[in-house]
Amino acid sequence: LASAHVIFNHLSYDEKQITFASASGELRVTTANGLITLDFPSTPPSPAEIVPELTQGLGLKPKEVYKSRDYLALFKSEDDILSIEPDFNILGKLDSLGVIITAEGKNSDFVSRFFAPAAGINEDPVTGSAHTTLIPFWAERLNKNTLHAFQLSERKGELFCELSGDRVKISGYAVTFFKGEIVL
Repeated sequence: LASAHVIFNHLSYDEKQITFASASGELRVTTANGLITLDFPSTPPSPAEIVPELTQGLGLKPKEVYKSRDYLALFKSEDDILSIEPDFNILGKLDSLGVIITAEGKNSDFVSRFFAPAAGINEDPVTGSAHTTLIPFWAERLNKNTLHAFQLSERKGELFCELSGDRVKISGYAVTFFKGEIVL
C-alpha cells in the first residue's frame, strides 16, 4: 500500500493500475479517489486445536482457533483484542509465520491485530497478508462479501474489504508523513 501510494502520488505515474512482482506472484494495485486497492489470492483458514503455547503467548484463551499460513485466534470482543499484551518469545516459537487475533468490531465488521515475532516483526501495524485470511473467515461468518475492518495496532488502520471468488480486495488510504532527499 505504501509503495503504491508513493508511485501514484509522488512519481508522476499517470496510470490507475500497478502490477508488482512479489514472492507470492503478481500483485495488482489500483487507485480511485485516493483509495488504494490491493488484489490478493484468498487464503481461508481451517479449524485448528487451541495449542497451550498460543494461549500462553497471548495471555488469554481464544474462543476458537483456525490456521492457514498463520494462526487465527477468535476472541469474544474488541476489548479482548485491545487488552492482549503478547509474550513475543512464546509466540515466536509457534509453528506458523504469525498470529492473527480477531473479534467482531464495535464500529466495524471485525477488528484484528497481527504478531510475527518469528519473522522479526513483533506487531505489524496494518497487514495485507493477514486480511487474505480474515476476509474469507469473516465473510462466511457474517454472510456478507463486503466488510469494514480496523487493525488495532498502535498506529491503527482502517480497511475496506471484499471477497470476490477466490480473491480478496483490500482497500485503504495512505498518507505521506515524511519526505526527504538523499544526495550520493
